[in-house]
Amino acid sequence: MRVKRGVTTHTKHQKIRKATKGMTRGNRSSIKRGKQAITKSLQYAYRDRRNRKRTFRELWNTRINAAARLNGTTYSRLINGLKKANVILDRKILSELATNEPKAFEAIVKTAKSTN
Repeated sequence: MRVKRGVTTHTKHQKIRKATKGMTRGNRSSIKRGKQAITKSLQYAYRDRRNRKRTFRELWNTRINAAARLNGTTYSRLINGLKKANVILDRKILSELATNEPKAFEAIVKTAKSTN
């Protein structure tokens, strides 16, 4: 007996149409182009999840450097001093302290300077 594939094909197409909602005309109306667009968008999403981490670390380093220079040191000397003093703070936290709690950041800089 022959198997008709209309139902499964229709379901697959609906899935593609749902995923391409909001895309340009050709990508959302054509199944073939829609499938390509979904594949490409997932590739971009995967890549950019990693790039976002890179971008934020760059931003945190810039903020830390700016705040360190206001306190009379540089980024590299500050990080080196913190490592020697066994102060375990990641760059995200240091950046938050630098922008929101300048007094606390100043105390951390003094700790780092005293070990150098």
